[in-house]
Amino acid sequence: MNNLRAYLAGKRAVVDDALKGCFQPPEGPAADIIRAMAYSVFAGGKRLRPILCISGSEAVGGDGTGVLPAACALELIHTYSLIHDDLPVMDDDDLRRGHPTNHKVFGEAIALLAGDGLLTEAFHILARMSLPNGTRPEALVRVIGLIAEAAGHRGMVGGQVVDIQSEGRSPDPDVVRFIHTHKTSDLITASTVSGAILSGADEGSVKALTDYGQRIGLAFQISDDILNIEGDRRVLGKDVGSDEERGKMTWPAAFGLDASKKTQADLVEAAVESLNPFDHRADPLRWIARYIVERQR
Repeated sequence: MNNLRAYLAGKRAVVDDALKGCFQPPEGPAADIIRAMAYSVFAGGKRLRPILCISGSEAVGGDGTGVLPAACALELIHTYSLIHDDLPVMDDDDLRRGHPTNHKVFGEAIALLAGDGLLTEAFHILARMSLPNGTRPEALVRVIGLIAEAAGHRGMVGGQVVDIQSEGRSPDPDVVRFIHTHKTSDLITASTVSGAILSGADEGSVKALTDYGQRIGLAFQISDDILNIEGDRRVLGKDVGSDEERGKMTWPAAFGLDASKKTQADLVEAAVESLNPFDHRADPLRWIARYIVERQR
């Protein structure tokens, strides 16, 4: 775990520095929207998705530096989704990462537009990024399509829709799998695979990292479900018990808490096995898989 903590801290600092370069000073008529966008991006967070992008690059021999714009774009997409999730029309949350949610600070209209602005800016960054040495332009086009699919109605948005529509209904295992796969796992998978593709990964490596991403993505969402039951509000930075109050379609609701913990552990083991074709350069991905079970927030 010490190696993981040092790795995550180092990469988080690199990502944070790169993210600062994504925002112009909050000046002029559009100053408020820039402030609102930056507020949620820099309100904390694990930076898991951008770090997975960097780790995916390193696993196939890249140095991670060349994929930083894609890593930042992924974090902007993730942050936009959190702003929208917290809105009164969605989950109506007051806290995110221990801070007042965006709409509590800037109002609902600005929060909605801040999310829109982050999503759009993500693709602006992707479209303008310089390619790592030796990477063909087709790789970037492929990555843009992959991320768009994972973020849109085929992925995260589609999963969120079914999540909302399922509130208050009897738990259905198939529906829970759909929600978790698309709402969370798809973007985590795209994050890992994007870094690898932009660093010249062959198709065998792309397939192995796709398997890895799908497994840790599902395990990550199950972990969130478990933490919403057993977590510490002070550590999580948000309320616990809200899933049950809202009648959310969660893994523990469908399968039980003990079975959820076993599934989570099995998924992590399978994810690590997916990395067998890779050498020590994929160790951070192995550490991150273990971290998903052990994390407290």
